[in-house]
Amino acid sequence: MTLLRYSILVLLVLTATLAAVVRLAPADAAMRLAVFFGAALATLNTLAAHALATWSERRSTHAFFAAVLGGMVGRMAVLLAAFVLGVLVLGLPRLPLVVSLLAYFTLFMLMELAVQHRHWRRAAEAR
Repeated sequence: MTLLRYSILVLLVLTATLAAVVRLAPADAAMRLAVFFGAALATLNTLAAHALATWSERRSTHAFFAAVLGGMVGRMAVLLAAFVLGVLVLGLPRLPLVVSLLAYFTLFMLMELAVQHRHWRRAAEAR
């Protein structure tokens, strides 16, 4: 799946789930901001992961592992820095931020695994 198609899929899922959160969650502005911030972090993380995997697909094994593993370390560092920024500088409540980040990260990880599995299965069948 191309990065554009994956981005559209991710943004559709994000929009639908955040619409449900707005309707169901308490109207506390700080809590909603924390949920949105966690969702945004997870969204940027999954788009970066897919972009790195797509970029490295037709490159050497060394380039693939460097992009995937190096990208994972870099994305983890950025997520940690953004989380600390959100809690200490923006004053976001921790629990909604953690729950949102973890929930969206898990959802997007499952989506990415399904997309990658389908992609590699089709590539193997085409051979």
